[in-house]
Amino acid sequence: MIESTSLVGFGTAKYPSDFKHFDYVNPDAPKGGQVTYAQVGTFDSFNRYASRGVSAVGSDAIYDTLFVSSEDEIDSFYPLIAEKVRYDETYSWMEVDINPKARFHDGMPITAKDVAFTYDKFMKEGVAQYKVYFKAVKSVTATAALTAKIEMAEPNREVLLALVQGMSVLPEHIWRDLDLSEPLNSPPVGSSAYKITRYKSGQSVTYSRVEDYWAKELPVNIGRHNFDTIRYDYYRDETVTLEAFKAGEYDIREENVAKFWATLYQGANFDKGYIIKEEIPHQIPQSMQAFVFNTQSPMFADPKVREALAYAMDFAWMNKSLFYNQYTRTRSYFQNTDYEAKGLPSSDEIAVLQPIKDQIPPRVFTEEYQPPVSDGSGRIRSQLRTALALMKEAGWQVKNKVMTNIETGEPFRFELLMYSPTTERIAIPMQKNLKLMGIDMRLRTVDTTQYIKRLRDRDFEMVSSGYSANPYPSPNLLIAWNSHFIDSTYNTAGVSDPAIDYLTDQIADNQKHPDKLLSLGRSLDRVLQWNFYVIPQWHISMFRVAMWDKFARPEIRPKYSLGKDTWWVDKDKVSKLPVKRR
Repeated sequence: MIESTSLVGFGTAKYPSDFKHFDYVNPDAPKGGQVTYAQVGTFDSFNRYASRGVSAVGSDAIYDTLFVSSEDEIDSFYPLIAEKVRYDETYSWMEVDINPKARFHDGMPITAKDVAFTYDKFMKEGVAQYKVYFKAVKSVTATAALTAKIEMAEPNREVLLALVQGMSVLPEHIWRDLDLSEPLNSPPVGSSAYKITRYKSGQSVTYSRVEDYWAKELPVNIGRHNFDTIRYDYYRDETVTLEAFKAGEYDIREENVAKFWATLYQGANFDKGYIIKEEIPHQIPQSMQAFVFNTQSPMFADPKVREALAYAMDFAWMNKSLFYNQYTRTRSYFQNTDYEAKGLPSSDEIAVLQPIKDQIPPRVFTEEYQPPVSDGSGRIRSQLRTALALMKEAGWQVKNKVMTNIETGEPFRFELLMYSPTTERIAIPMQKNLKLMGIDMRLRTVDTTQYIKRLRDRDFEMVSSGYSANPYPSPNLLIAWNSHFIDSTYNTAGVSDPAIDYLTDQIADNQKHPDKLLSLGRSLDRVLQWNFYVIPQWHISMFRVAMWDKFARPEIRPKYSLGKDTWWVDKDKVSKLPVKRR
């Protein structure tokens, strides 16, 4: 039997069992003040786990978890609600001891019964991928008031760790009569450092720091949660949101639109030093932001069609003309990591791929994948000729300036589903190039509520979305790519491929073998690249941050985040701001 105060999914824990605080915090940071953020869209629910509705930003953070991750490590977790765990070497069971001080916001103790209730609640009423992912769990029971036991139907280290590491604990006395799949129109009782104290439905929500928060002296919380209140104000679009920031309506803005950053962050408040504009470099793994095909749509079932359409996106021209040369083209699902597939496969990768050789594109073995490259002039005739040749191989040809299916006579048209006007700006250049190929790409903008519903129902042909950053090949890749999770909206492209199932299963089974994960991750990257499930967009390895000059920060920034939850309000700086901002 093994007993531990930390849980590590990958590598070894950085912090010992008696650590005092994370390295990237100021343990003496003062408490007080308010920070206001902006959010585009609206909300109609306080239940982050509902199967419908749009939840308020931050509503998932009102519940503490059993363990909490550090932001300068990959996949290491330290005690929060849990105090320690015990488990056998085969990972067939685990016991979790609850901190006796743990409390919900209404003063009720957090017990093992709440842990067992939460698991059962998610299995019965949670989203589909939760039930599938944790099917290897036999039961979660309260064996004592403060001890919960997880028993596995079959030993599975990754599933067991995933369940315990980040499990939010719901209060049974609140949720026993509520349906987890349904929206909530009022805030439920939580347990974290903040609770919802004010809100205006669809317009704003305010979180206040809990003065008697039970866990404020735990090592994982020292130096964090320094603001008395955190407020989110909702706006209808990004342009209005930016102007509100410049006028002093909220405090911090992380910019993701290159044009805005290059041209609109100026004015009297910048000139006077009231607003600070910073570019903070980092090497954080980057997500695969992309135009994502719904491969279950008949129009995009053929990988040759998907490859052809990729030639219509002229990144070099867009970067020069629209993005002020701020971006780098994304090419990997493990961007900025050692797992990015480069060059040709190594002998270890070839060994991994050999069992599925007949099920994957031959170019996986013979070519390094690169997205199409142009000269940036905006003239991409050679690329379009390549695209037209691919379309012909797939059974399409141009007739009377319209891309037409050779057998059926059907015109090639599809819809790009969007919710943000900024997406339209980056889609129009590709739309024009596709038109030269006789392809009609229609741009459809809907509100966020309708967008989320259509995404969940897989009622779309293409979206501008993407896949989360992968710092290493983790079991979470099952949810994004494995066909057993096809009903999950995390598998945005709707992929159902036995070769990818094989690779993601192997990744989940080899979490204790870093050498194998290296070749498995790179192999998966290659197979995903050469199947053309997405048209890769771009990334930037820096934070573009603007803020009203009222904050102080620790000397060390966490390796894997900006670390805003370690900042605090500096009263001296506040005193120098205009009256409106004090």
